[in-house]
Amino acid sequence: MLIVRHGESTWNAVRRWQGQADPPLSERGENQATRGGIAAVDHGPFTAVATSSLIRASRTAEIISDALDLQVVASLPGLAERSAGEWEGLTRAEINSAYPGFLDEGRRPPGYESDESIVGRAGAALRQLADQHGSETLLVVSHGGIIHALERAYSGDDGWQRLDNLTGRWFDVGADAIVPVGERIALVPDGGPAIPPPERGYA
Repeated sequence: MLIVRHGESTWNAVRRWQGQADPPLSERGENQATRGGIAAVDHGPFTAVATSSLIRASRTAEIISDALDLQVVASLPGLAERSAGEWEGLTRAEINSAYPGFLDEGRRPPGYESDESIVGRAGAALRQLADQHGSETLLVVSHGGIIHALERAYSGDDGWQRLDNLTGRWFDVGADAIVPVGERIALVPDGGPAIPPPERGYA
């Protein structure tokens, strides 16, 4: 499975933490998804497309599936972004005002979902897809927090590296492990922020 991050959302565009809030794609995000679908042809062939249940991912998947002439076979809540708890909907300035020192110290608010929780639910969703589609090759549209957590859990790399929109990574999904394969793949060259890069946490 090639698991990719959705296109830019309206909240990505203004650097607002999303978590499981559900803003739509921005105009730029729609364009990224269109170009990402065209680029995905060179990384296939794919047999189906699946997605997170959040609209920024499902709309990206719809656009990509049209470009690949494939069906979106599943929309799974287990692939939704990490809950950001009390930070959902806030900008960095608002977080620094309400939670002084938290960002600089790497602390997180009540309700912020752990990597363990993400890997558990996303892993179950991916294994469900694997069970249903056997040895097929899927393109799965999800979120930065999901891909980061899977990378940390199964690659042994504890670091953090920004994941741009329409960038992703291949994963071999098995019963016992979900193994990252190769390097990250950018389906569009301009998937980063249109303004200077934000702090961690935007997904």
